[in-house]
Amino acid sequence: MSWGTELWDQFDNLEKHTQWGIDTLEKCIKFVKERTEIELSYAKQLRNLSKKYQPKKNSKEEEEYKYTSCKAFISTLNEMNDYAGQHEVISENMASQIIVDLARYVQELKQERKSNFHDGRKAQQHIETCWKQLESSKRRFERDCKEADRAQQYFEKMDADINVTKADVEKARQQAQIRHQMAEDSKADYSSILQKFNHEQHEYYHTHIPNIFQKIQEMEERRIVRIGESMKTYAEVDRQVIPIIGKCLDGIVKAAESIDQKNDSQLVIEAYKSGFEPPGDIEFEDYTQPMKRTVSDNSLSNSRGEGKPDLKFGGKSKGKLWPFIKKNKPPPPPPASASPSAVPNGPQSPKQQKEPLSHRFNEFMTSKPKIHCFRSLKRGLSLKLGATPEDFSNLPPEQRRKKLQQKVDELSKEIQKEMDQRDAITKMKDVYLKNPQMGDPASLDHKLAEVSQNIEKLRLETQKFEAWLAEVEGRLPARSEQARRQSGLYDSQNPPTVNNCAQDRESPDGSYTEEQSQESEVKVLATDFDDEFDDEEPLPAIGTCKALYTFEGQNEGTISVVEGETLYVIEEDKGDGWTRIRRNEDEEGYVPTSYVEVYLDKNAKDS
Repeated sequence: MSWGTELWDQFDNLEKHTQWGIDTLEKCIKFVKERTEIELSYAKQLRNLSKKYQPKKNSKEEEEYKYTSCKAFISTLNEMNDYAGQHEVISENMASQIIVDLARYVQELKQERKSNFHDGRKAQQHIETCWKQLESSKRRFERDCKEADRAQQYFEKMDADINVTKADVEKARQQAQIRHQMAEDSKADYSSILQKFNHEQHEYYHTHIPNIFQKIQEMEERRIVRIGESMKTYAEVDRQVIPIIGKCLDGIVKAAESIDQKNDSQLVIEAYKSGFEPPGDIEFEDYTQPMKRTVSDNSLSNSRGEGKPDLKFGGKSKGKLWPFIKKNKPPPPPPASASPSAVPNGPQSPKQQKEPLSHRFNEFMTSKPKIHCFRSLKRGLSLKLGATPEDFSNLPPEQRRKKLQQKVDELSKEIQKEMDQRDAITKMKDVYLKNPQMGDPASLDHKLAEVSQNIEKLRLETQKFEAWLAEVEGRLPARSEQARRQSGLYDSQNPPTVNNCAQDRESPDGSYTEEQSQESEVKVLATDFDDEFDDEEPLPAIGTCKALYTFEGQNEGTISVVEGETLYVIEEDKGDGWTRIRRNEDEEGYVPTSYVEVYLDKNAKDS
């Protein structure tokens, strides 16, 4: 098996293969070098760790290390310091026995490879030169033969013509003889060069190339053997420190075995024993005449004690909002598409009629807060049935917040993915519009509408989880206007329960419940009551708008508009995709910003 005989025509592939072999060797050097760096870093971190937990002199910690468990811990720290030293030994031995030797060998290997392939290219150039000479002599011989034939034919034609003089015939005969002689000389030259080329070619393929390829093969085999030796050295360097590392580990085990729990318990008794006797039994005290209290019929506590209608915070009561919370905005609108009909308006809810503030206040005064202990019952039941609530209400607040944040992040990524897909489809549609021969633009409308619907669904889902997230993070009964805008739809569909029990505990099944006092609820009601009075004054118009499409405001807080209708703008888009408009003094609400064209009054906007 020889490369010279088997791979005589694979000069370029052998050149690539040997270069790959050198690259592999350099890769091994780099691997070992990074391993030494890791060992040094690991040893340094172990030493720092051991030093960090060593007890400080003349401190309280020194007194604590009288226990056998603490003494064992100190021994473990010392053994880890020695353990780190062995990793430093591994790094040093690998650097000296592997990296240095292999780096020197790579340089020698590159020089040898360069010399061998230089000889091979030189032999290739020589045989190519001989081939060019052969081709040149062959073409010259062919050309001379053709010219000799033409000269002979011309002589025969002149000789057969009786009108031609003897001088012309003689001249043609001499020219033919000259051409024949030149053809014979070219033939001899071609024959000589051909013999020389065959000899050189035989030497090239049977002597020069086999010798050069044999040297290259031996060089490559030495490289392979050297890699194997380096791998053995790599393993031996680790194996040499195993006995010492084993002793370190044995020292840790010995320290652990020296722990005496009884001795430590006795030390605790000696340190903290007071000598006092435990207290005796407490005598029974009889309270058979408790003080009775009467409550006025129209008081708030009495109204709560009676079975009057429930008051739901943040939700709807008889199809309307709670009277002391500002009017909610609907969820963010769907993205603009080819036509408004291709975008859903979101979940439907009945229109709400504005009621007098006094009616709402009377309803509040005659309502009883909802008992939120049902949430604990619901969570416990869900856990027993093995079902995880969608809002993760079975988890403690921090874990629930992380789960909700994770869900919001996942939904945001999905929304971004869908938006990227929508942008790609839009660009493709623009290309089809500019170049109809590439495709039909109308064929993308269905896909575009489907992607837009998916985005709207994901946004509604995101708003739902963001509302839960805001509930966990803030737990503030009176939220900001922006938060109410974003969670308006969620509040209308899933009214959040309000804590009205005096105190909730962590249930035996592990579910977590919140705690909120009735006193804070009354304060919140008063705050929202003042806010409602502030909202009674109508907002001034800051501009006008024209409806581009027909919008049926079926969500709570929205208003229906007809295409081409002109209305007043009383609040700009705050970044959530909705604009607040007014038709007259009694009709106002939100519409999607993409459905109207807004003309703001500059003076009003500046003010």
